[in-house]
Amino acid sequence: MSPSERPDLDVERERSGSTWEETIGFARAVAAGDRVLVAGTLPLADGKLLGEGSPYEQTKAAFGRALDALEPFGLGAASAIRTRMYLTHARDVDDAARAHREIFGEVAPAATVVIVSGFVDSRVLVQVELEAFRGDPA
Repeated sequence: MSPSERPDLDVERERSGSTWEETIGFARAVAAGDRVLVAGTLPLADGKLLGEGSPYEQTKAAFGRALDALEPFGLGAASAIRTRMYLTHARDVDDAARAHREIFGEVAPAATVVIVSGFVDSRVLVQVELEAFRGDPA
């Protein structure tokens, strides 16, 4: 039985309109139970790279877009419980960390940084993922 055939599975999907969503077949954010997962998010808006050449600006832009994906669920940065940052260069860790700290410092989600060989667009230095909690914190 496929997940779409399971009536007991409460899943909501939000799409951002990115052409990649249609091409690859994914949703920008998926809510299942008390979790909302945001797919890998690049620092792109309307097909344009944000913060070209700056890992700090690209990290801020990518997380900004990821946080935008939480809005339809009534969530924001305070609901983040896990983040992942994929970087093309180890030298950019400090810049990405600074941007992460500015956005999530007091929230302190579990965070992972991974160095990768590259992205579809060679100008992209950062891609991020985000997981949020939407349950009752009590």
